[in-house]
Amino acid sequence: MGEILVEIMRPVENVSFQEEGMFRGPFPSGAPAICIDAAARVGSETMMIGGVGKDDFGKCITKRLESHGVDCSRVIVSEEKATGVAFITYFSDDSRQYIFHMGNTPAVEAKAPREDEIVDVKYMHIMGCSLMANKEFAQEILKTMRMLVARGTKISFDPNIRTELFTDESIHEVLREVIENTSVLLPGVEELLATTGKTSVEEAVAACFENPKLEIIALKQGSKGSTIYTRDRIVKVAAYQVEQVDATGAGDCFDGVFISGLIQGKDIEIAAKMAGIAGALNAAAFGPMEGEFDKKTIMDLIE
Repeated sequence: MGEILVEIMRPVENVSFQEEGMFRGPFPSGAPAICIDAAARVGSETMMIGGVGKDDFGKCITKRLESHGVDCSRVIVSEEKATGVAFITYFSDDSRQYIFHMGNTPAVEAKAPREDEIVDVKYMHIMGCSLMANKEFAQEILKTMRMLVARGTKISFDPNIRTELFTDESIHEVLREVIENTSVLLPGVEELLATTGKTSVEEAVAACFENPKLEIIALKQGSKGSTIYTRDRIVKVAAYQVEQVDATGAGDCFDGVFISGLIQGKDIEIAAKMAGIAGALNAAAFGPMEGEFDKKTIMDLIE
């Protein structure tokens, strides 16, 4: 459950938003949408809860999701409001900047479903950027989380911090509740340190496992691969090497495929390899939800 957007991207680095220059897009996007699309591509039964406008940008996204098997029956289509948009530009020091047009759009207006509308959910995936996008939307995500957790659903959480979306200090209480209910945590190194307040990965991991519900930390380390932690095991997985074109969305693809691997009964090492390959193939193409992969492609590369 989270924001669904199109993304408009600078095709070259080091062009600020204050300068005249070219853009490419629209690309189907929104971190939760990228994640659920990747999960569907490797064979999981998936559903997206979110919203778009009744316009071509909305159709751009929903057609992509549906083409890969995502159930979009819980995606609201607004007659009055336009689909959300994110603009992104990159810099040669690997930093990036966003401008989000999400306020007063359907991207942040989906409501928590009734109990009879969703059944047999193994995992609900939540993104920090979705919680930061809008206070009311964050509360709807929390309502959905509480309902599903009470029925045995596990929560996977990617902090996915976007400073451009930060509104006020109330987000800390929202994040605290989500983290307390998280079974699988999928941070980057900076996010792991920021959410725990620790100065080393080892201290941060130990602090996270003070949460009795937490089962797995999948620490995403970009070109260094990933490290998967459980309470009694540490697994390091090397990155799958590609010529990177655009890293946008790679971490979101990792999330979706890693959770899918767990659902499909894979060992955490195999799930991490699957996720790393998906993220790498995503990064080898321009656009946040691009890159050619499916379950067969990934498993062939592992074997």
